[in-house]
Amino acid sequence: MADRASEAELIKLPVSKLTRGMFVAAIENNGKVAVANAGQIKSRETIAKLVKSGIHHVWVDAERSSDESGLKPKSAQGSAAPAAGAVRPSRANRDLRQTQAKKLLHEAKELIRKVLSETFEGKAIEVKPFEALADNMIESIMLDDDALKCVSALRDKDAYLLEHSVNVAFLLVTFGKYLKLDRETLKQMAVGGVLHDIGKIKVDNKILHKPGKLTPEEFEHMKLHQFYAMDIMSEASALSQISKDVCLMHHEKLDGRGYPRGLKGDEIPLHGRMSCIVDIFDALTATRCYKEAMSPAAAFKILLSLTPFHLDTDLVYEFIRCIGVYPVGSLVELSDGRVGIVWESKDRDALSPVVKCFYSLKHKRYTEVNFVDLLKSDLNIERGVSPSSLDVDPKPFY
Repeated sequence: MADRASEAELIKLPVSKLTRGMFVAAIENNGKVAVANAGQIKSRETIAKLVKSGIHHVWVDAERSSDESGLKPKSAQGSAAPAAGAVRPSRANRDLRQTQAKKLLHEAKELIRKVLSETFEGKAIEVKPFEALADNMIESIMLDDDALKCVSALRDKDAYLLEHSVNVAFLLVTFGKYLKLDRETLKQMAVGGVLHDIGKIKVDNKILHKPGKLTPEEFEHMKLHQFYAMDIMSEASALSQISKDVCLMHHEKLDGRGYPRGLKGDEIPLHGRMSCIVDIFDALTATRCYKEAMSPAAAFKILLSLTPFHLDTDLVYEFIRCIGVYPVGSLVELSDGRVGIVWESKDRDALSPVVKCFYSLKHKRYTEVNFVDLLKSDLNIERGVSPSSLDVDPKPFY
């Protein structure tokens, strides 16, 4: 796989700014990005065809464009300024990857929806589609895990089981990559993450979606989802042991008081311990029918409170370092009273990400959307913000 330094610098341009010699790498149509028919613009007729087809924006590869395009690649003497109206290349790349991440998450949820339905009907799980999904997920995270983090921050509480399954798989791969686990292990963990709540299809819906605290009897019924999962896993012969462990160990505890097997200490392998941490973190930071989402910072405090009897202390600290104090996609309040989304954090001080600001708590109104690089600003993050504490919906700004 190419490293980040060798990635093409893509520039988003309106079709009206296209000129001969520009290399079109992708087109944007109704918010969707397609990479078919990539190539260099040879004539004005090609541009006219794009306009006639209703295409408003394209993604241009500056490096593969010819000299006549005006988009000269970087050289020892410097680089030509981007064409008027162009998006900064790094942000353009980010936007394109984020569109691809949205597509991946949509495909993941559709696959889970299909498998949940088939499993409910008694059909055995087919492993190959999940392995293909896991491969795509790993590719995306290797390229830019920030893009997927930002997209996965968008929640839909009515589809919690789907959202949670995808997010747990993604977080496991992200965490595993941080711990430098091999690719095959990441793949098997992703499959297990996607399937980790499969047993809930047999739980009474009234209990599964109850908008309040469960009674002791209801909680015992809810715990049965892991025993149902054991039966389902036994039928899925092609699943690896790691995938099965992730599915069947995310409610185990180091002190042996977890379920379904009551495993203790070293009986829970690394990937099993990771699944416990990831499952709790994602559940805490999600909006449910009975609770609002918690900020990541608050969720980290709860994870730490569950060590060392429930969760592995060292692994929890590693997870916090991996995700960051203010994860990409989380909401924060800056010292000037503005609220924004943590947009970029890779290779940065944990307290100095790029923040996409859109709202003022001080004035209780939307502000002009802009990006604040805290490495280059006198501002700082005051605190993490829970979406439920805002009077406005942040989703349109992701």
